[in-house]
Amino acid sequence: MKSEQELKDIVRDKYAKIANNDMEANAASCCGATTPSNKVYNIMMDNYNEVEGYAKDADLGLGCGLPTHFAQISKGDTVIDLGSGAGNDCFVARHEVGPEGKVIGIDFTTEMINKARENADKLGYNNVEFRQGDIENMPVGNNVADVVVSNCVLNLVPNKEAIMHEMFRVTKPGGHFSVSDVVLVGELPDGLRNDAEMYAGCVAGAIQKDEYIGLIKKAGFKNVSVQKEKTITIPDDILEKYLNPDELAAFRAGTTGIYSITVYGEKIGKTIEKPRVKLSEIQHETCTPESECCTPNPLFI
Repeated sequence: MKSEQELKDIVRDKYAKIANNDMEANAASCCGATTPSNKVYNIMMDNYNEVEGYAKDADLGLGCGLPTHFAQISKGDTVIDLGSGAGNDCFVARHEVGPEGKVIGIDFTTEMINKARENADKLGYNNVEFRQGDIENMPVGNNVADVVVSNCVLNLVPNKEAIMHEMFRVTKPGGHFSVSDVVLVGELPDGLRNDAEMYAGCVAGAIQKDEYIGLIKKAGFKNVSVQKEKTITIPDDILEKYLNPDELAAFRAGTTGIYSITVYGEKIGKTIEKPRVKLSEIQHETCTPESECCTPNPLFI
């Protein structure tokens, strides 16, 4: 059994390479981590083509749902996207929050952060920011987000309980989340569960659906509900790499299910709106750019 750090290193190394893959290759594999199937062109992802705010250059084909579609994002909201990749869901969220809102994407892979920032520059968005860091220890202050979203990422992190608590910490009272992720009903065969590629491929790191929902509730979220659920079927030409013929036949005949679910939950409480103050109203006449006295600390935004 690999340690949490070893698993994170596997994911980081794999996604550094995936950042340079094309969308078609990623979509025809398990989150870009396995050899693409020659039988199925799309294993997990949902189609963004009709989604407003969609930026094709930012879509690496790595999602398993459309969390922003269900996230009830409003104009002026602050949205945090966990595992933001090349920025796809951040740019969709930007369309919803408008120029008066803010979107923060968090990813721990340098290559993904660089790609996302390049995409934001091309789109001319100055209210979409990408921060490098671990989503189980976010570089964000308390009670920041009106909405938290994530797309097929939490399954990749070994300490899922820590993520749920971090989601709760950064969500404002009265805020909510919408997260798409991979979960299981039943046990995976050892050949899938113990393989590093299948872990990075969003399968081996998935936990039981009931456990997943339980961790969300344990973190403090209320009114938790599954907004969408779909079955994920991994093609035989991928499974054959990890399972022998008997194991593959037993897996197909068994009751184990791999699912993508989009889950919603709320942080109960009343949001206290802070008054917006213009920078010109708080700058002292002796404050100069070189002094950095008026530069906000990103950890408290």
